[in-house]
Amino acid sequence: MDNKQLEHLIQSAVKKVGGKKENDICHYLPVGTGGYIHHFTMRKMKSEDPQQLAELITKFIINTNNPQEVTPKPRAARGSRKRRDLFTFSKQDLERMLNMARLAGDKEMIRKLTPKKDLRTIKRELISSIRHGRIEPELWNMYVETMTSQANAAAAANGVPVTA
Repeated sequence: MDNKQLEHLIQSAVKKVGGKKENDICHYLPVGTGGYIHHFTMRKMKSEDPQQLAELITKFIINTNNPQEVTPKPRAARGSRKRRDLFTFSKQDLERMLNMARLAGDKEMIRKLTPKKDLRTIKRELISSIRHGRIEPELWNMYVETMTSQANAAAAANGVPVTA
């Protein structure tokens, strides 16, 4: 079978299933491992095994009165490889732990549990706290930490050794 005949067969199949492009017929072509053929595989078959592709299209689309979509192959859920031994905390849980760390005066834990903010937000909140006459050491520490990390990153980018 030559390319012209195969292209004509593919276009006929696309029309029959009511598709707009050749990838739309993939859902009607079953594959031996279960599910339907992937569009990359179909493209590969066009050049490497056009005869088998033509047979599949003819059998499952052209010679069928009512072509049926193949049920997709069952796949693992997204995120299924996530570690199961990690704790998941709700926002309320994190707030409670942050308050406990504040009551205990554990600065390191406070720093770890405080949500990361970008420099612009930190500056805005710091200026606002100054205007309102509030002292917020955590906010100041976040500002110092962010500025230090930016300075270290800039120094590293310029090839200057960083001293801590």
